[in-house]
Amino acid sequence: MSVTQERLESIIPRNAPDFQAIKAKQQATWASGDYAVIGTSLQIVGELLAEAADIRTGERVLDVAAGNGNATLAAARRFAQVTSTDYVEALLAKGSARARADGLHVSFKVADAEALPFADQTFDVALSTFGVMFTPNRRKAAGEMLRVVRGGGRIGLANWTGDGFIGQLFKVIGRHVPPPDGLQPPALWGSESHIVQLFGREAADIRSERKHYHFRYKAPAHWIDVFRDYYGPTHKAFAALDASGQEKLRADITELLERLNVGGPDTLVVPGEYLEVVITKH
Repeated sequence: MSVTQERLESIIPRNAPDFQAIKAKQQATWASGDYAVIGTSLQIVGELLAEAADIRTGERVLDVAAGNGNATLAAARRFAQVTSTDYVEALLAKGSARARADGLHVSFKVADAEALPFADQTFDVALSTFGVMFTPNRRKAAGEMLRVVRGGGRIGLANWTGDGFIGQLFKVIGRHVPPPDGLQPPALWGSESHIVQLFGREAADIRSERKHYHFRYKAPAHWIDVFRDYYGPTHKAFAALDASGQEKLRADITELLERLNVGGPDTLVVPGEYLEVVITKH
């Protein structure tokens, strides 16, 4: 028997955090800086996910928390009927500009991943690359993706892992700018066991594979400058600190980058582990 949205709501702890307040802060975070600068560099992840999810011509595909549209464009290049959603309108505008530049037809709609404005079983496939993993109410977001995908359809996800570079980065940031009380780490979505908890009852099959995206920059200082200016979480973290706090955060991120660098002394190449998941719905 399917897990209904009512059932998903009933198993959220009564002392859950104020998800609406957290979401408002998150929305402001992702609207800050210019995530499109970072997002565009991650395009290969969207292409690999579209292949893993076996996107077919003519399929109805939803990109959830799409950002500036990496999975959106990948699916559209495979001649799917794509709807791209995010709760930051400015990011959708960047995705729309990319689609026009590539001559791709895509529908764009402002939407909250925890309350998707679509009827049950509207889509053949739902995708999300480093997007839905940041929703504060993860059970509700998972339930919404399951709800809008038809029986036999697929859900494809790319989520940073807790042990990987981005998971470690958020731990470093959290030591300087603590996250809201009670909020679970987004990188839980990068755990196979947590994916089973979220989707297992509705899944006929779950396939996952750990992969690496390589961050390639001139040096640690170059990476920090780019992410401080353009990546919402680091942009906001630095802005929340005084000058002394900013220097300490920079030093800790530099140490992390230098420790994980596999590029040698003259460049920066940092493997960022993520979990690629394809769920087939009952």
